[in-house]
Amino acid sequence: MEPAPGVSEPPRNERARSPEREPSLWQATPVLSEQQSGDVELVLAYAAPVLDKGQTSRLLKEVAAAHPLPAQPHLKRVRPRPAALELLLCLAGPAPGSGSRSLAELLPQPAVDPRGLGQPFLVRVPARPPLTRAQFEAARAHWPTAFHEDKQVARALAGRLFSPQEQAAMQRHMERAVQAAQRAAARGLRAVGAVVVDPATDRVLATGHDCRGPASPLLHAAMVCVDLVAQGQGRGAYDLRPHPACSFAPGAGDGAGDGAPYVCTGYDLYVTREPCAMCAMALTHARIRRVFYGAPSPDGALGSRLRLHARPDLNHRFQVFRGVLEAQCRTLDPDT
Repeated sequence: MEPAPGVSEPPRNERARSPEREPSLWQATPVLSEQQSGDVELVLAYAAPVLDKGQTSRLLKEVAAAHPLPAQPHLKRVRPRPAALELLLCLAGPAPGSGSRSLAELLPQPAVDPRGLGQPFLVRVPARPPLTRAQFEAARAHWPTAFHEDKQVARALAGRLFSPQEQAAMQRHMERAVQAAQRAAARGLRAVGAVVVDPATDRVLATGHDCRGPASPLLHAAMVCVDLVAQGQGRGAYDLRPHPACSFAPGAGDGAGDGAPYVCTGYDLYVTREPCAMCAMALTHARIRRVFYGAPSPDGALGSRLRLHARPDLNHRFQVFRGVLEAQCRTLDPDT
């Protein structure tokens, strides 16, 4: 595998051959929520073998009416086995004891006629619906489970979400962020760079790098870019004039007023290093649309330590992809 290309322009004959450069060997991998990426949680339930298959339809109807499972709509009530069908009766609760409970204890009568059922037993079943195919495969190994696949997530995990043209554009934007990081390093600052892009026009709106110092400890690269966009809208909080490589590129539709978006609404951020918790929350407040980062960070809040972008208790969530020019971005900052 050849190393990722640098930030220099390709030879003239390559530019003439195609307007888009071939993306290097990297993949934008989605950073899913904790619910999507976590292991399958299992809970105990009671099931019983169906000894008389002729009674299956009746038993299924009566048991489902007596013990509905509204929080587990993904669970199928019947599991085929070589010896006999098995019918899911009910959840066992947090303290099922030894598990030796009778049908009379588990099934209300006369609502359920237990004829045709064998001795109940405990079984582990998935507590929640699977959200990815990997979770589905793990879940159905315990009990038959319904699965409604998110096609976009499946395509992203398979590396098929972005077209070659989109990948080439993503590489260009990250290369610009790498250049900003290199400029920061040349000035003795931390080598982290970022750009904000309007995906509707593929235009770079802001370019920034880490500007932290004793008097400005909050000026991480992502924070700088958010503030640059805010300054372009007549807002902003920091004086970034001492850092000429950090700039906002105004264009049609930008500026303050009723027609301006709220800070980064609808925009994408490309950053060489995974943002920290402070930057992740700033991006949430700024209403960023997507974040693409190159190298993970030990204290990263978008996949490594936290997944703040997907927390259901926040009033804004955004998509995150890691791995864009990862090898090149790792060389910029030694602790990534």
